[in-house]
Amino acid sequence: MIRILFVCLGNICRSPMAEAVMRHLIEREGLSGRITVDSAGTGDWHIGKPPHAGTREALDRRGISWEGIRARQFTKRDLDAFDYIVCMDTSNRRDVERFGRGSARILTFMELVRDARSPDVPDPYYTGNFEEVYALVEEGCEELLRRIRKEME
Repeated sequence: MIRILFVCLGNICRSPMAEAVMRHLIEREGLSGRITVDSAGTGDWHIGKPPHAGTREALDRRGISWEGIRARQFTKRDLDAFDYIVCMDTSNRRDVERFGRGSARILTFMELVRDARSPDVPDPYYTGNFEEVYALVEEGCEELLRRIRKEME
């Protein structure tokens, strides 16, 4: 079983969007029994809350379920509980790496986006641009799944 964790700041915008999109792609490809996905935030402000309304709306427009997704905080245990920890920006990555080293491969989400103009996925909590973030998330999740499929061969 390959385990993926997406991490952002509050776990209500970017990382739950990535979790939902990746779950959707995994289901579509018939890989639900082989890959699991979760998301977490480095902060604790939104623990237990569903994704932000903007994230829910972007997912709903595309028929992607966000059911069951609730904000939680990243913990040190996550470093060994997941194979991939994908941080939505460089600040999140620094926060995750402060917990130390584990067995997970830690990367920044924009490493998965071709021709990325920034190392960070913009935070739509502040920008309000959920559509821009969705486009990045979709491209990055497709690339991550492509890499994982290749690894599984």
